[in-house]
Amino acid sequence: MTLLLENEFLRLTVAPQGAAILSLDSLEHQQAILYGGEKALFPMLPLANRVAGNSFTLHGEKIELPQSPADKQFFLHGDGWLKDWQVEKHDVLQLVLTLESQYDCGFDYHARLIYRLEGKRFIAELELTHQANKPMVYGLGFHPFFHLTPATQVQFSATGFWPEGANHLPQQWCGELTPQTNFISPKTPDNQWLNVGYSGWSGGALIETGEMRVQLKCATPYLMVFRMADEPFICLEPQSHPVNAHNMAGLPGLVLLANQQSTALTMEIALL
Repeated sequence: MTLLLENEFLRLTVAPQGAAILSLDSLEHQQAILYGGEKALFPMLPLANRVAGNSFTLHGEKIELPQSPADKQFFLHGDGWLKDWQVEKHDVLQLVLTLESQYDCGFDYHARLIYRLEGKRFIAELELTHQANKPMVYGLGFHPFFHLTPATQVQFSATGFWPEGANHLPQQWCGELTPQTNFISPKTPDNQWLNVGYSGWSGGALIETGEMRVQLKCATPYLMVFRMADEPFICLEPQSHPVNAHNMAGLPGLVLLANQQSTALTMEIALL
């Protein structure tokens, strides 16, 4: 099933399977904002990215995360991007999807995801509510694939980054950006592999292709950036927590939810 949202500026197609956005296009520029495909954008829940050893310790108890059909080692990006969401409401400007999920490790949640168009803005609002009696930690994120051409320039600011190590897990944080990882001034991304998480992200990024200027906004200090050589996309992924936060001191960005407590994340992609 493919669902359509459209106004005079934007056209969006969505599949309830994985709550996946299939395409987001600028009608004014007749250009793709997101790289269209099986998944041009998907939500990440109840965690983002990877956890080392697929396990962590919470209040002295070892938590073994579920196995994923998408990855042999990790509960990669959680399960929201793999499950079939229910359509609660759909009209030409808004789509509301819901999901229930439960695992023996302690995840037991209800999620509500709203995709909507407001003028030149696409807004995604994700809310997760814990349903078990025993508290559990949660994280959220969005994984958009922005369309990339040889003329595209990307700009965002950050205080530092975690270089990629074995199994795509982060190494020790680095406070000096390298030429490849420095996007403080607008630049065309290098045509090579890049898969790093940033700290101190300002919550905004610009993606400029010719006359089309796109702004990404999300109120979180953590941004994951993924680039593959010779591929026509770059992923700028707002996350509520850094990669492998479950095994970092203080579990940065993760939230412990008691029964019926919620956490939420909102992202906006807008034409300027």
